[in-house]
Amino acid sequence: MMSHSHTNALINETSPYLLQHAHNPVDWHAWSTEILKEAETKNKLLLISIGYAACHWCHVMEHECFEDHAVAEVMNTHFINVKIDREERPDIDHIYMDALQMMTGSGGWPLNIVALPDGRPFWGATYVKKENWIKILNQLAHLYKEDPAKILEYAQNMADGIQAINLIEKKSDSTLLTREEIDTAITNWSSYFDTDMGGYNRAPKFMMPVNLNLLLHYAWVKPNRRLLEYVNTSLTKIAWGGVFDHIGGGFSRYSVDMKWHIPHFEKMLYDNGQMVSLYAKAYALTKRELYKEVVIQSVDFVKNELMNQQHGFYSSLDADSLSESGKLEEGAYYVWKEHDLKILLKDRFVIFKDYFNINSYGYWEHDNYVLIRNASKESIAEKHSITVNELVGIIDKCTTILQGERLKRKRPRLDDKILTSWNGLMLEGLTDAYRYLKDENFLDLALKNGHFIVQNLLQAEGGLYHNHNDGKSTINAYLEDYASVISAFIGLYEVSFDEDWLFRAQRLVDYCLDKFLDIDSGMFFFTSKDDDFIIRRTIEVTDNVIPASNSIMAKNLFKLSRFFPESNYEAIATQQLKNVRENITNNAQSYANWLQLGLFNQYPFYEIAVVGDAFQKRGGVLGAHYLPNAILAASEKNGNLSLFKDRYSEEKTSIFVCQKGACKLPVTQTDEVLNQLIKP
Repeated sequence: MMSHSHTNALINETSPYLLQHAHNPVDWHAWSTEILKEAETKNKLLLISIGYAACHWCHVMEHECFEDHAVAEVMNTHFINVKIDREERPDIDHIYMDALQMMTGSGGWPLNIVALPDGRPFWGATYVKKENWIKILNQLAHLYKEDPAKILEYAQNMADGIQAINLIEKKSDSTLLTREEIDTAITNWSSYFDTDMGGYNRAPKFMMPVNLNLLLHYAWVKPNRRLLEYVNTSLTKIAWGGVFDHIGGGFSRYSVDMKWHIPHFEKMLYDNGQMVSLYAKAYALTKRELYKEVVIQSVDFVKNELMNQQHGFYSSLDADSLSESGKLEEGAYYVWKEHDLKILLKDRFVIFKDYFNINSYGYWEHDNYVLIRNASKESIAEKHSITVNELVGIIDKCTTILQGERLKRKRPRLDDKILTSWNGLMLEGLTDAYRYLKDENFLDLALKNGHFIVQNLLQAEGGLYHNHNDGKSTINAYLEDYASVISAFIGLYEVSFDEDWLFRAQRLVDYCLDKFLDIDSGMFFFTSKDDDFIIRRTIEVTDNVIPASNSIMAKNLFKLSRFFPESNYEAIATQQLKNVRENITNNAQSYANWLQLGLFNQYPFYEIAVVGDAFQKRGGVLGAHYLPNAILAASEKNGNLSLFKDRYSEEKTSIFVCQKGACKLPVTQTDEVLNQLIKP
């Protein structure tokens, strides 16, 4: 067993990121009310350092600064040092990221903040080199000792600003987002589109699944052929790019270049869950085989590398791994040298080289190549005078060989904490994968993960936990956890037709209405009213790589209002949408999930109810169609939903198409249902 010369309080934590720092000479503590009280008692400044396990520059700064004895002496002498895993404590990260952006105009991780003992920040930076770090910390400690009034004034101004930028006004006007406003917002947004390579016309390129999901829906409902072409270009280029792992499946976070080629190699559960959903829906609409392949390979990646024995999903794989020379290098696990590929693939290499661009287009650095496609299977097959099936066989054989070779390498570090919100996103990905691809393995895995959430992340009094690791759950859930799990449970109902999932979703919504709803604004707080907070109780409304917790919740409320029409859910969702209407029209790309709620409101939205002996089969057939403007319910008999009341017939399976409970005459065939829906 390895012995360590230092061990600090982080040794008692379960977060892999915090445990990475448990043997630093820095006297680290996890965030807690007790540590804030200690800082106030000792009148010591807080030094708060926030990062996450897959963060490259977090590791660099740890090695250069936090493992250094001279640095540790300065930090331990003058500060109470707090290490935070941003994924475990997004509530704290929100506050200090806002503070950093106010101070410097930019943000990122590691996020380093110096704050008063009560948590009010007055200095911040991201990565800092050792020499500068020591110099800055000594200056700040000296300033606090000699001129505390100056720091107190600045810290209070910062706290006032942090509160002000998060104020949401309750809009009392009755106007909802109109079709014309949606059109204008998307037209203005489209000026940023890269129509050649997809995504935005800049680098780095993030996949932004929430944005592409909205644009897919909008292009379908209008219909808008050019916009659909842009979405397909984006999905194709992303799937062909190096940002998708062609050997092991799954997506990295983003590409550093314009052509989706060189990724930031960390792989996050939240990206992969959302991308599985997106590609499954795009497959339902377009029937492009590439999209189906991406779904299958991405789910395989998550099963193989991010799943525990109880079917809970881990958080991420690190960007860095050990190279052949034993150095920790970004991407070492994923890249290939031409010489090695020739030896491994033998006579297949010539075709593999063309297919994945082992040439100037696919070259990265230091003789390394990142696999990237830029041509269809048909064109490659034609070039080599073989059939597409023969090409697929050759490429499959090559990737199998390389999978075996890669297993010999040192794997990237795994962040094995389980986050409720990210499991919700992955669960929704699985339900969509099953819904549109009809592979029973996807449904089986979705049900197992749903049961994992219920058994391990649900508290006795009806709330959720945010985290789970090593059999422990220690942090109360945030709004993002409830929102993503509710959405996933609705999806799980729509593929299993087991009402238990729908009623679980309803109970969680009602819990949020009790514990999270801010009556003054009509929005939901990020943290429960029962939990402590610092400076402000955040209201999250801006959609990013992950949609805002409020926008997910608003869509949940809208959909559940159709399952439970006796509720007041739609009124709450409508108020939320009104509150952000102006933000949407000014900045559509940061409000894509809200825009989809706008589409629900402004275009026909249906309840489809299937009742009768063949409910599973007919419901499954209908669910496989791309119908973003409908909820789907199915039951053998009357069930427990008002949608089924007095609609069962022994003679036939009936299908009802309704809008807010007003239904057309029932039909018995699924194609008749599709004809009843107003087509875009």
